Amino acid sequence: MTVEGVGVKASEQWFSEHMQQPLSMTRWGHYGTPVLVFPTAGGDAEEIERHHLVDACGHLLAAGRVKIYSCDSVAGRALAARDGTPEHRMWLLNRYQQAVAHEVVPAIHADLGGPQPIVVAGASIGAFNAVSMVCRYPELFAAALGMSGTYRLQPLLEDHFGDDLYFASAVHFVAGLDGPQLDLLRQRRVILASGEGAWENIGESRAVADVLGAKGVPNRVDSWGPDVEHDWPTWRRMLPQYLEELC
Repeated sequence: MTVEGVGVKASEQWFSEHMQQPLSMTRWGHYGTPVLVFPTAGGDAEEIERHHLVDACGHLLAAGRVKIYSCDSVAGRALAARDGTPEHRMWLLNRYQQAVAHEVVPAIHADLGGPQPIVVAGASIGAFNAVSMVCRYPELFAAALGMSGTYRLQPLLEDHFGDDLYFASAVHFVAGLDGPQLDLLRQRRVILASGEGAWENIGESRAVADVLGAKGVPNRVDSWGPDVEHDWPTWRRMLPQYLEELC
C-alpha cells in the first residue's frame, strides 16, 4: 500500500527467537539511506506514522534520500508498564537489542537487497535504544540521533541494576570499551538533541555526551531552547532536520 506523499509502505511480523514473542517491522519509501526509527516506550512499529513523523520526512522519502523503518518497542512497553520483575525487564531490554541486531537488521538488509550501514534514531526511550545500538553494534549502524533522550532507566526498574542493563545501556558499557569495537565506534556519529522545556532533561543528553567524549566518540549536544517540550511536535521538527544532515 502507499501513504500519501511518502511512497510505498509495507509491514511484516515474525516470532522473535531472542524475545520469544512476536515482533513487527514497518517500512516507508522506495530507496535511499536506511533509517531505523525506534518508537517511544509504549509504541509499536506504526507509532511514528500515527504521530506524523513519517509525513514530516515526506520530502526526503519522495526524493529517495531515505527509506524509513520502525519496529515494535517490546522492551519499552514492558518498562513503561512495569511488567514482571525488574530482572525480567532488564533481560527483555538486552534481548530486544539483540533481536534488533540479529533479526530486524537482516530483514532491512533483505529489503534493501544487501547490507548497508543504517542510521538509527528515536525519541525518549527510543533515543536510549538508538544511541545504545550504534555503540553496541557499530559494524551495523552509521550514526545515531537521540531526540529528547531518556538515558537513565533505573527509575523504571525500581533502581535495580544488573549485567543485562549494563550491556544494553551505552551510558554504562561505553566506558569499558576498547579494541576494534571502540576503534569502529570512533568512526560513527552521535547527535543528542533536546529541548529544555516541559518534561525535558537535557542533562541526560549531556551525561551521555561526557561518556562518549571521554572515549573519543564523535558527538554533540544540541539544545533547542527553554520553550521546546518533550512531545511529538518537537520530534516532527527535529527528525527531518537531522536526517538532512546525516543522510
